[in-house]
Amino acid sequence: MATPELAEWKVCEMASTQLTPEAVLHALRDVNDPELNRPLVELGMIQDVKVCGGAVGLTVVLTTPACPLRAQIETEVKGAVKALAGVETVDVKITANVSKGVRDGAINLAGIRNVVAVASGKGGVGKSTVSANLSIALARRGARVGLLDSDVYGPNIPLMMGITQPPQPEGERLKPAVAYSIKVMSMGFFIKEGEAVIWRGPMLHGAVRQFLGEVSWGDLDYLIVDLPPGTGDVQLSLSQSISMTGAVIVSTPQDVALQDVRKGIAMFRKVGVPILGIIENMAGHICSRCGNEDFIFGHGGAQREGEVQGIPFLGSIPIDTQIRIGGDTGKPIVAERPDSPISKRFMDLAGALAGSISKSNFAHQAMMMPPVS
Repeated sequence: MATPELAEWKVCEMASTQLTPEAVLHALRDVNDPELNRPLVELGMIQDVKVCGGAVGLTVVLTTPACPLRAQIETEVKGAVKALAGVETVDVKITANVSKGVRDGAINLAGIRNVVAVASGKGGVGKSTVSANLSIALARRGARVGLLDSDVYGPNIPLMMGITQPPQPEGERLKPAVAYSIKVMSMGFFIKEGEAVIWRGPMLHGAVRQFLGEVSWGDLDYLIVDLPPGTGDVQLSLSQSISMTGAVIVSTPQDVALQDVRKGIAMFRKVGVPILGIIENMAGHICSRCGNEDFIFGHGGAQREGEVQGIPFLGSIPIDTQIRIGGDTGKPIVAERPDSPISKRFMDLAGALAGSISKSNFAHQAMMMPPVS
């Protein structure tokens, strides 16, 4: 049986039949969102249910277009509906309405649904590389993404994203540069090559507020903020100035890096910023000649630390020459080699992060709801 056209749906809605939209919703009552572990119907994620004879059409509204379990949800929805007597075809449309991360006591940025900080306890762990490729991976999954390079002392994002032209004025604001569908802003656009930025706290605070409030970011699902290493003024200014959805921690596996990671986790917890997950970078290296894998910086340290701290482990990225080449040439591997195994790792990371954001937002919203009397 062919799927009815729009006009046919409208006619069929007036027809008397035992197969009704209410019956379809009832059949879906036990189908859960795998990450939120709540029924899709209860969460309002099943919409526009239509019935025409033996044909059923409906829309599933996900909490993010980057949902890593999209296929599983679609399969379970179709299976539950097809189990109804009289159903011949099921047409499922998948859309997304990204959940919004709002925390009390902070300035909210209009149009930006989630601000996610990418942090590290120490420098040299590949935080900016992860930020750039993770942003592109989220965009490739269908999200609207911005990337703010707030590493004032060492802004590398313009180089990594291949941007040579600075942002242009747009009235009294700045229009961010765009690369690979990502809106980008960085101090690197405004300082000369080799010039050092020597600023104290108040100047850093002012710069962070300008990059956030005086830039025409537009509507974004995710603003990824590449932080400087450590636990300094920029981190504090960011957490005190805006509504932060959460932070992602990037670390290499060895104990020296993890020792500093613990300090970063402690700082975010003190200022009330949720930790969305931890990523292990430079997890191993596969020899291009012999195929042997060497764990130069150890293996699994970040995952174990996540388990100890009660933080989701989002995944790991190995050392790979193509990642380095992509960063040096302004051609990130996820954009230039999207079908490579490394790019698939970043795509999986993006899905895991999007899922963690949805869970965190849902938990916060549930906590803020008044108790049932």
